[in-house]
Amino acid sequence: MQNATPYSSTRTRQLVITSMSIALVFVATFFINIKLPIAANGGLVHMGTAMLFIIALLFGPRTAMIAGAVGMGLFDIVSGWTLWAPFSFVGRGLQGFVVGYIAWTYGRKATNVSVNVLAMIASVPFMLGVYYICEGILYSNWIAPVASILGNLVQNVVGILVAIPVSAALKKTAFFRQRG
Repeated sequence: MQNATPYSSTRTRQLVITSMSIALVFVATFFINIKLPIAANGGLVHMGTAMLFIIALLFGPRTAMIAGAVGMGLFDIVSGWTLWAPFSFVGRGLQGFVVGYIAWTYGRKATNVSVNVLAMIASVPFMLGVYYICEGILYSNWIAPVASILGNLVQNVVGILVAIPVSAALKKTAFFRQRG
């Protein structure tokens, strides 16, 4: 029975971290956002992208994938963007995974700022592609989605600019130093 405790404790800790990450992505998306007037279908710049990047850099690809997929998918469901939820689930889950995977490969644990920036930039085409396909399907038009690209790029640039200093500062805390 003694061997079950550390395993159980580790699993419980990971479940709590993943659950809190989902909540943080949802809250950052829901409460900290600006609707952009640059496209007919709106466009939304929110801090959920920054939170997703931070989570990927702090906890890796699995936690980021789940947090991005569920957190932003849930946002879509409760905020009237319900048709977008399956696409957000795939696109943001994939984006979180890509950032975490690149930043954490080869034992780096997201400690190299240049690689972290590269990871976030590399994730953008995946997000853009999924949302482009989403809009093409929803609007039955493959030209209209082009209007959303600028807003999605702005959202990702803001996310990168916020995530780099915040994740670097958080990695210096005792919680992350002891996990290292």
